[in-house]
Amino acid sequence: MKKVEFEQYSNEELLSKRNSFYTELFNLRTQLITGQLGNMKKVKERKKDIARIYTILKERQLKNEKTKTR
Repeated sequence: MKKVEFEQYSNEELLSKRNSFYTELFNLRTQLITGQLGNMKKVKERKKDIARIYTILKERQLKNEKTKTR
């Protein structure tokens, strides 16, 4: 998913997505170890999606802190 797509979600939805991505990442790693997964692309995509979610949440947190101090 693209960053723009993630920005449309609320914080609660992002946290829910993050948890589901972690679960999916765990399953993908299990498949990789057992030899069922032939392509690492999906693992890389999920890791990047999780990082994007963390980035968006941090940006929102900093934006809220900035507006509170004014």
